[in-house]
Amino acid sequence: MSRPKQVTIVEVAAAAGVSIATVSNVLNRGGIRSSKETIRKVELAAEQLGYRRNTMAAGLSRNKTFEIGLIVPGLTSYYGRLAEVLQMEAHHAGYHLSVFSSGGFDPTIERRNLEVLLQRRVDGLICHGLAMGKESTRAIVNSGTPLVLINGWGWPEDISVGAVNLGFAEACRQSTKLLVARGCDELIYVGSKHSNVIDEQRRLGFHLGLQQLSVVISHRIVEMKELDVDVFLQEVMDGPAKRTGIVAFDDHVALKLLSAANKQKIDFPNRLQMIGINNDYMAKHSYPGISSWDIPYELQAQMAIHKLLHKFGHTVEASEEREFEVPLIFIERETTRLADTE
Repeated sequence: MSRPKQVTIVEVAAAAGVSIATVSNVLNRGGIRSSKETIRKVELAAEQLGYRRNTMAAGLSRNKTFEIGLIVPGLTSYYGRLAEVLQMEAHHAGYHLSVFSSGGFDPTIERRNLEVLLQRRVDGLICHGLAMGKESTRAIVNSGTPLVLINGWGWPEDISVGAVNLGFAEACRQSTKLLVARGCDELIYVGSKHSNVIDEQRRLGFHLGLQQLSVVISHRIVEMKELDVDVFLQEVMDGPAKRTGIVAFDDHVALKLLSAANKQKIDFPNRLQMIGINNDYMAKHSYPGISSWDIPYELQAQMAIHKLLHKFGHTVEASEEREFEVPLIFIERETTRLADTE
């Protein structure tokens, strides 16, 4: 059985009423500006004729694939949302985003992702700081692939062209200030060491906030995985503090604490106050609602794509900073909102 005849750009040009060079420029993203009407006519003609661009051949001939690789630790919660908005930003810039999950530092998956990325010769790579080890990532970069990090603080300059990091430390610094302003005379950070550098950033912010207070506040840091939550909260309530403020690693940690506090009928926000991070679904719909820091996904995605495009030579970099910090936005709810602050 013979294969159907492949449509050529000559036929597309004839159908669209434009030159072959114009069709090539539009379909292969040649970089020469064409009017919206011309682009529409070419794309419509290509679609009607069933033209399929040979991306592999085009990439080899121009040493470009118009593909960006993204490696994240997983595809749930923050990572899934981040991948979604990065995909849209890449699309608007004329690139395809291929998403890979590292499976939480699984060495076999990491090695397979590395091999696939090298084979596909992606034009650039975006990698979350928790998704791959430095040496594995360096192997990709040494092949000539520019890398932008997401939440990668202090990585060596020979690995990445820059990083776009969320302002977790600043959010925790401001959280301590807010909780003290709400009358808390004891502060506790409930962390998650499993998240490594992300947890470190939150701890840094918590310590910095304490240092900048005009008064000395009783404080401590505890690890969520080591806690018997019910016992922990009972000890807090039995302690000398009149009002305790908790900075939780994220909204998942905050929800576990909130559920246990509700069972013990602890008074939010008069006896206990709490702030989470990520502004996840549970923060909005829990009872009482959890005050949290919202993540500007779109801004983080835009900055990451812009840094790669700058390296590709398409745009002027939006910021000269090698590590750009994206500020989080505080959303106050019932776990911190006193009656006289409404």
